[in-house]
Amino acid sequence: MKRFLGIIIIIAATQNIALADTQPLPESVSVTGTGRVSVAPDRFTFSVGVQTVAQSVDAAVNENNAKVASVIAALKKAGATDKDIRTSNFMINPQQDYQNGQLARILGYQVANSITVTRTNVGEAGKLLQAAVSAGVNTSSGLQFEVSNPATGRADGLKRAFDDAKAKATVLAQAAGRTVGRALTISEGSQAQPPVPYVRAMAMRVEAQSVSEVPVESGSQELSYTVSVVFELR
Repeated sequence: MKRFLGIIIIIAATQNIALADTQPLPESVSVTGTGRVSVAPDRFTFSVGVQTVAQSVDAAVNENNAKVASVIAALKKAGATDKDIRTSNFMINPQQDYQNGQLARILGYQVANSITVTRTNVGEAGKLLQAAVSAGVNTSSGLQFEVSNPATGRADGLKRAFDDAKAKATVLAQAAGRTVGRALTISEGSQAQPPVPYVRAMAMRVEAQSVSEVPVESGSQELSYTVSVVFELR
């Protein structure tokens, strides 16, 4: 008898599992929402350099070293620290003559040394650029403003993305004569990277006495977040 009851219990449990597996999933609508927030940059980066040309490698390097040392000293005097300044590139290129189909003849050597400055006080960007130009830089790769903390604005952006997704789901549900229920699943999408503000600085040497502070504006950056949400339909 006990064995018979055990068989009945097993059969009943199997039937319940089968019924659970065949229960229809709730009707739903899947949407993607986008949330955008504007944040003020709190860090800037720019690269400046010195190019020199001389007939020998030693002469070109020595002249370049002296000028770069002057630029670094001027940057520090203007407020930059050791951790704000780093050497980002150093090159030596022979200057060659290819005329008349003959073998190249070396006329001299060009030495280029680039310095990258990164600082958190965006209000000092113009002053530091002016200091570098006045000290003798003759090349620049531009100026970038950045948001140093990637989490800045994230919570607000995700909330706005969810609200946008729910608004879209509501419109679709109303079009189908339904209403939106609870959120069944939520997944965060990748954060869209904003375009980096870029300002090209001067690429020619200017005499120190004629250089005023470079006018720059950091503006703001728009960060974009996305979420995909599946809402229950009622």
